[in-house]
Amino acid sequence: MSKNLREVALKILIEINEKEAYSNLSINKKTHGMDYRDSSFIREIVYGVIENKLYIDWVIESFSKIKLKKINNTVKEIIRIGIYQILFMDKVPDSAAVNECVKISKKYSNKGAQGFINGILRTIVRNKNDIKLPDKSKDIKKYLSIKYSHPIWMINKWIEDFGLEFTEELCKANNDKPKLNIRVNTLKISRDELLNKLNEKNMNAIKTYYAEDGIVVNSPQNITETEEFKKGLFQIQDESSMLVAQIMNPKKNSVIIDVCSAPGGKSTHIAQKMNNEGKIISRDIHEHKVKLINENASRLGINIINAQKFDALHIDESLINKADYCLVDAPCTGLGLIRRKPDIKWRKEEGNIDEISRLQYQILKNTSKYLKKGGILIYSTCTINKEENLNVITKFLDNNTEFKLLDFSDLIQNSEKITPKEGYIELFPNVHATDGFFIAKLIKM
Repeated sequence: MSKNLREVALKILIEINEKEAYSNLSINKKTHGMDYRDSSFIREIVYGVIENKLYIDWVIESFSKIKLKKINNTVKEIIRIGIYQILFMDKVPDSAAVNECVKISKKYSNKGAQGFINGILRTIVRNKNDIKLPDKSKDIKKYLSIKYSHPIWMINKWIEDFGLEFTEELCKANNDKPKLNIRVNTLKISRDELLNKLNEKNMNAIKTYYAEDGIVVNSPQNITETEEFKKGLFQIQDESSMLVAQIMNPKKNSVIIDVCSAPGGKSTHIAQKMNNEGKIISRDIHEHKVKLINENASRLGINIINAQKFDALHIDESLINKADYCLVDAPCTGLGLIRRKPDIKWRKEEGNIDEISRLQYQILKNTSKYLKKGGILIYSTCTINKEENLNVITKFLDNNTEFKLLDFSDLIQNSEKITPKEGYIELFPNVHATDGFFIAKLIKM
């Protein structure tokens, strides 16, 4: 293992914390072209530090004579990297974790800081089996917040929405490493055929539980470098997201409008379901994201998607009453994706949920105008907040009486853990082992 991997992790963490870079983009950029084992090591440290930040900072405060907020930011990140390795990475010897962090510190700090880093990490190594958490019996919320590294506002909200036991299970699941899911491009290959190809490469692939086109890849080494990916035999997509097209269940030769489409995973899946026959208008507010839709469609061999730059908060008069199906995969807080993007925990604050739900309602209201009578409207988010999910749908139905929820229980395989008879489903990492997700299906009568 090359000596500078921890330094690469440090640069990524500084970029995330100081420049608000997105973790996945920063990691991909900084590890591009690296050996798989090296990039995996960096990825584990970066995501591990972000995921466990509150707990790691609690440990620093428990052993440091200097207050956390007075520690230089770069020094703090070096210590966090060291603590993560000591407490969470069994394969890294404690001595290596300490020595390598001290080595990095020589490049980024003065001698006093180097001594401080060395001292605190060695103290934690000696005392790592005696770290005390907040007293559970006195303050259960603080205990959960520190133990599972979730901000206290999130803990409070989830306990209110879901109860104490569910919240602890949810926090625990959010810290589990998610499996890689891929969607088979059935225009080119069957699920069984692709499973065989992947398992010939020792990728330990199995079928997804709820989604009929999905595969879970347990050993996905360099999967985007494979011939199968380059030939467009599959798309990387979580199982929960695959259920959108499955629940829409569009007929061939339909007209479909996907108003918040990028990067095009759901649009291309809808095209698949239509056997690449019909018309899909896929829109996004950003030009570079429209480009992503086109790139994905092209790789998958799909030619019925017309990708356009358009703001879903505006109404396109030319499309009123023209669509058979519409999809609103609404912008949201993304709190269902914490397992994959742990930095979401530190970006989102309780205050912006109301603002986002107003935006979602407006997009849903605008999009509903594009449907013909008898048309189907799908509303989905990758969050678990009721304010962004069921509350938006309830408000929409109260104000638009020509719409009603539509049962789709026959469209989900193994639906014993899902009860979609009401016309919507809520998915949770701790219950369904998927991303947190919400999908509602409405019909215009």
